[in-house]
Amino acid sequence: MCYNQGMITFSEILSALTEDDNLAAADLTLDCAFDSLSYDSRTLTDTTLFFAKGSGFKKEFLEQMTAPVYVSETDYGISARPILVKNVQRAMSKIAMAFYNHPEKKLKLLAFTGTKGKTTSAYFAKAILDEMNGGKTALLSTAYTILDGKTAVKSALTTPESLDLLAMMAAAVVNGMTHLVMEVSSQAYLLGRERVAGLTFDVGVWLNIFPDHIGPAEHPDFENYFACKRQLLYNSRFAIVNAESARFEALSAQVANLPHIFYGAHTKNELTHSGKFDFTTNGRVSGDFHINLLGRFNQENALAASLATQQLGATIVQIRAGISKTVVPGRMEILEMPHGSTVYIDYAHNGVSLENLVKVVEPHHSGKLILVLGATGNKGESRRRGFGEVIERHTRLDVLLTTDDSNFEAPEKIAQEIMQFISRPVGFEKDRATAIRQALSRLTGENDALIIAGKGEDHFQLLNGKREPYLGDREVVEKTLI
Repeated sequence: MCYNQGMITFSEILSALTEDDNLAAADLTLDCAFDSLSYDSRTLTDTTLFFAKGSGFKKEFLEQMTAPVYVSETDYGISARPILVKNVQRAMSKIAMAFYNHPEKKLKLLAFTGTKGKTTSAYFAKAILDEMNGGKTALLSTAYTILDGKTAVKSALTTPESLDLLAMMAAAVVNGMTHLVMEVSSQAYLLGRERVAGLTFDVGVWLNIFPDHIGPAEHPDFENYFACKRQLLYNSRFAIVNAESARFEALSAQVANLPHIFYGAHTKNELTHSGKFDFTTNGRVSGDFHINLLGRFNQENALAASLATQQLGATIVQIRAGISKTVVPGRMEILEMPHGSTVYIDYAHNGVSLENLVKVVEPHHSGKLILVLGATGNKGESRRRGFGEVIERHTRLDVLLTTDDSNFEAPEKIAQEIMQFISRPVGFEKDRATAIRQALSRLTGENDALIIAGKGEDHFQLLNGKREPYLGDREVVEKTLI
C-alpha cells in the first residue's frame, strides 16, 4: 500500500535509522525527499520511498522504479541506490513514525494479546474509554477498524503492517482521537514480520495462551508462539496479566520489574458471582456489572478491559456504563427463531474457543444441539484436532462440517482431518450457506439450538488465495427465515 502525509527528507531517513542502530550502508551524497511511503511496487512514483520486504521479494518488482532510492536488506543492483538496513520491518516502522510526525506519541495506546478474547476485550475497552473521553477512541481489531470513533471498516489483518498502522494512527490523531485500543497478534512480533516494531504501549494486557497458529506458514512450534506473544509485555509501560493463564510463572517473572497487576483466581482482581456478576479490584468489591455476552470467559474479558481502562483513568461508573453497552460483531450473536429455537453465531475458531462456546450454550437447551463448523486451510492446522476433540467430548452435538476459508486446501480434506478425532458419524456440506440452511431446517422447538462457529462477521471466503464474496453467517440465517 501507499500512504501520503507530508514529506520526509533523505537526512531525516538516515537519522531515524541511525537512532535505531539499523543503518547498514547508504550513499551519503544523496539529497532527496519523499511524499509517500510504500511496500507495494505497483504504487511507485518518483517521490515514493519504497521498502523491499519479504523473503519472496524479486528484483523484477523494481524494474520500473523511477525514485532515486529504496530501503532494503539487499542491494538489488539497479540504478536506484539502496539504503541498506539490518531489519527492513523495523525500518518501515521507524521511518513511518518520523514521516507521520510520531502519532504514536499523541495517543494513549492500549493493546491486548491472547489466543482468544482479544476482540471482545478490545470492544469492552473502547466502550469504556468512550464513556471517559466522549467517544474519542480509535480501534484496531480483527473484526473492524474505527479511526474516527464511530465509522467501522472491515479489517484486513488483526495487526496491520507498520506503514498501515502508523498511517491509521495518524488518521486517528487528525480525527481528534485521544486513545487507541488494538489487538496485537503473535504474527505482529514474528521474526521478519514485526508489524509493531518500535512501539511502546501505555498498557499491555495478557489474556491467555493455548496452542494455536502453529504450522508451516505461521509459528513452527508452541515455544515460538509463546515467545512472540510475550513480546507485548516487553514493550509495555504497564502490564496486566491473567494469573490463570498457562505459563503464568514465566510471565510473572517477566513483569516483576515492570509496573503491573494480575487478575484472576486468588488475586486482588477476580470475578465473584453475586447478582449479574461482580469483580473486585485491588481487594475492593466494585459492584454489580451487566454485560450482553454469555459465559465466564466473556466476564474475564470484561474484567481485563476494566482493569486496563482504570489505568488510563476510567472510573467505576464509566466502566459499568461502557461494558453494559458493549456489542461485539460476530461474537456470541444470538438470534431467536419464530418457533422458539435459538441460533448462536460466534467467531470461535480454535478448540479452546469452541469448548467454551459449547459449554455456555449446552446447559440452556435440552433438545437438539446442532453445530455448523469448518477449519481454515493453510494455517492453524492444529485447530483441526482441537475441533475434533471438542466434538468427541460433547456427544450431544449433531455436527455438519463445512467450508471456512479453505484457501488452497480442499474443504473435504480438512473435514476428513477433523473427523479423524471423532468416533461417531458427522455430516459434511461443502457450501457453507447450504450447510447453515440444512441445519436450520432441523430445528423444531424452543429447546433446540444451532451453533454456527468460525467466521463470525466475515463476508468472504478465502479460496485459492482470493477473498470471494460470502453473504455472511447472520445474513444467511436471516434470509432463510424470510
